[in-house]
Amino acid sequence: MAEFVASIDQGTTSTRCMIFDHNGLEVGRSQLEHSQILPRAGWVEHNPTEIWGTTQTVVTSALNNTHLKASDIAALGITNQRETTIVWNPKNGQPYCNAIVWQDTRTDQIASALDRDGRGDVIRHKAGLPPATYFSAGKLQWLLENVDGLRAAAERGEALFGTPDVWVLWNMTGGPHGGVHITDPTNASRTMLMNLETLDWDDELLSFFGIPRQMLPQIRPSSSPQPYGLTKPDGPLLGEVPVTASLGDQQAAMVGQVCLKPGEAKNTYGTGNFLLLNTGEKIVRSTNGLLTTVCYQFGDAKPVYALEGSIAVTGSAVQWLRDQLGIISGAGDSETLASQVEDNGGIYFVPAFSGLFAPYWRSDARGAIVGLSRFNTNAHIARATLEAICYQSRDVVEAMEADSGVKLEILKVDGGVTLNELCMQIQSDVLGVDVVRPKVAETTALGAAYAAGLAVGYWADPEDLRANWQEGRRWTPHWTSEQRDKGFAGWHMAVERTLGWVNVEG
Repeated sequence: MAEFVASIDQGTTSTRCMIFDHNGLEVGRSQLEHSQILPRAGWVEHNPTEIWGTTQTVVTSALNNTHLKASDIAALGITNQRETTIVWNPKNGQPYCNAIVWQDTRTDQIASALDRDGRGDVIRHKAGLPPATYFSAGKLQWLLENVDGLRAAAERGEALFGTPDVWVLWNMTGGPHGGVHITDPTNASRTMLMNLETLDWDDELLSFFGIPRQMLPQIRPSSSPQPYGLTKPDGPLLGEVPVTASLGDQQAAMVGQVCLKPGEAKNTYGTGNFLLLNTGEKIVRSTNGLLTTVCYQFGDAKPVYALEGSIAVTGSAVQWLRDQLGIISGAGDSETLASQVEDNGGIYFVPAFSGLFAPYWRSDARGAIVGLSRFNTNAHIARATLEAICYQSRDVVEAMEADSGVKLEILKVDGGVTLNELCMQIQSDVLGVDVVRPKVAETTALGAAYAAGLAVGYWADPEDLRANWQEGRRWTPHWTSEQRDKGFAGWHMAVERTLGWVNVEG
């Protein structure tokens, strides 16, 4: 009898394979980074072939490290960076070009044009999303218009589109030799092409971007007793394992945090930050700059929806300190450096490298450090970077409270940045509520495993998952309300100074 469940977490900066037991505890993992390709300002790309290569390596390594084989795995789930756009030839499995990553802003004029002629309002109503560079449809339109021969290939049925979940699933189940072309509603709801009510591709939305329907994957439930497909015996698992779940990374984290009831929320701290609130079977349309998205759909049950506040640059701002400024040698050093000062020394860092996402949605914004004086040091910049993560999250929390009418009383957190204890203390101080991290902080991979295991009866029902959740660490606020209000006002002054730096009108 198979005793474990596995998941593949294809993220923005790395790919990992994790294996869990029935208690939701990690049994093994393997993780590899992949290249961040930055051809010009505002462009962010990944090599899909490299991603598939690292995926194969981490799956094989995770099994080898734990001395397990395919027959020990009851089911496999996939989770992924959302919105990142890949197009490939189904005959040979070769990508037509690099993937355009969700952070990429080259489609700013496409997004801006949608609002000028009224199409934006249709997209907001049908897809629950504002026209923005963030989402997949504009990226796919750009590729069809700029990659030689791609549109003709698409019309011939020789070009498939998918976000990374689709790419990984297609390759895991055979690639050119029978690979399945399937996505789920959580990922499809991030394209600007899926109708939230029908959970199907919408012909009117497709027409806005000139996208041939035959390029698109079939939409299936996020967790399915009828597997999407079986892994191939000659693949990295070296055996047939049912692939029974697929979720976008932030929705997977909702499942991993067991936020399965209306009103439950979590914040994931990764490359960006993503705060989601479960709204149940009700589609709540935001009036405060949030996204309406599918939270998950399990089997034949009705879909569950969520409000989401997406922040483009949080953990990647710490990477910027390391890779571009060179003031730290590793992400963990940001805490050490920032701890050398008691406050930000009067400076604010707004990391609007890809414009500002929720709740502003300003693609014309760019990053800025403001308030500098000769007094300031690299420690103040490190501190301001951690504070930027927390202030951006407060912006989203306030929008979410306005949309939902639900006052946040506690914030469940997960993701790599939550290992930074100073950052989490600042988050509690900025919000004025307790911040709680579970014992298993990698809830994205865990959520994909939970969804896969539920599909095959490895876990009987969501209450099994709730029993697994355990508090790992809690932070309580130390700031006074005066400190909190003053800091937040300074943050908003800094945000104002980032706006209007780029002309997106063409």
